[in-house]
Amino acid sequence: MQTNEQSYTEHMMLESPEQFIGMFGIREENIPLFHEELGVDIYAHGSEITLSGDPEKVSLARLTLEKLNEIVLRGEAVDRTRIRYAIELASEGKADRIGEIMRDVIAITYRGRQVKCKTLGQKQYVDAIKQNTATFAVGPAGTGKTYLAIAMAVVALKNKEIEKIILTRPAVEAGEKLGFLPGDLAQKVDPYLRPLYDALHEMLGVDAYQRLLERGAVEVAPLAYMRGRTLNDAFIILDEAQNTTSEQMKMFLTRMGMGSKMVITGDVTQIDLPTGKRSGLVEALEVLKGVPDIGIVQLTHRDVVRHELVQAIVRAYEKHAQKNERSEQRPRRVFRP
Repeated sequence: MQTNEQSYTEHMMLESPEQFIGMFGIREENIPLFHEELGVDIYAHGSEITLSGDPEKVSLARLTLEKLNEIVLRGEAVDRTRIRYAIELASEGKADRIGEIMRDVIAITYRGRQVKCKTLGQKQYVDAIKQNTATFAVGPAGTGKTYLAIAMAVVALKNKEIEKIILTRPAVEAGEKLGFLPGDLAQKVDPYLRPLYDALHEMLGVDAYQRLLERGAVEVAPLAYMRGRTLNDAFIILDEAQNTTSEQMKMFLTRMGMGSKMVITGDVTQIDLPTGKRSGLVEALEVLKGVPDIGIVQLTHRDVVRHELVQAIVRAYEKHAQKNERSEQRPRRVFRP
C-alpha cells in the first residue's frame, strides 16, 4: 500500500527587499543551504517566503530565518558560514542565542570597521579575556584567535588600562636554519612575525603603529627576547604557542608583572617542533587546568570565520584525526601457532 505524503508548508513575510537580499543574497545563492542542511525548500513570492518540507524541519528553518532576520535588521551581513552556524544552533535548541552573533562591538579598526564576535565560541573567548588575567585559546586556523586578542589589546591601550602591547611568537625553523637566511637578526625573524604586524596595521593603521612602536608602546619580538624580563602594565600575546617547548612556555608565563594581562593562542594540530619534543602549550593546558584566574577556551571548526571551505577542511581533518585515534585504541589480535 502506497501513501502520498504532502509537504508541510509555512509562510513568513519580510518587510523589504533589503531584508530578503540580506538573508538570501542578491542571486538567492543562500536559499539552497536550507535544503542541504534541513531538506526544506524555500520559495519567494515578492515579500512572502514559503517554506515546505518535513513539519519539524520547516519549523526549525522558519525559526532560524526569524533569528537571522534580526541580525539583518541590525545592519549585519549574513553569509553562508553564518547561516550554517545558525542552523546548527537552532538544531541544538539554542535558537535564542543566534541573536548574540555579531551583536557586541569589540573594537573599531582605524578605517572605521567594527570588530565583532561572529560565533558563540568567539564570544566565550572575548569574555574569558575580560574576566581572567591569563587566557589560553586553542583552536584551528581561521577562528580569530590572534586577531581578537590584538583587537582587545588595542582597546586596552587606547583606554589607558595598560601602557604597552607585547606580541611574541616562537621562531620555529621550518626547514631553514636562521643563520643561513639573509639579513640581520630582525630581518631573519620578520617572516615569523608578519601575521602579527598585519593584524596591528589593520587595527591601528601603519602610521599610528609606527608612532607607537617608536615610543615603545608596541613591541613585536621573537619569544627568545622575553627571557629575563618582567612585563608590567602590558597586554602580552603569545601566538602560535603550540611551537613552544615546555621550558619556553614556563619562561613566558613567569614573565608576567603587575597590572598585566596575557593571552596565549595556538593550534595543537599544527605542531612544528622536532619529533619527540613535547609542546609547551599541550603541557600547560594540562598543568594549569582549574587554576583560578586562568581561562581556557577551546575553539572548533564551528568558529572558523574565513571562507566556508576552510571550515570544511578543518572539519575533515578533525574527523580524520578521530578515526586514526579510534583505530590506534582498537585492541590488536595476537595470533599464536
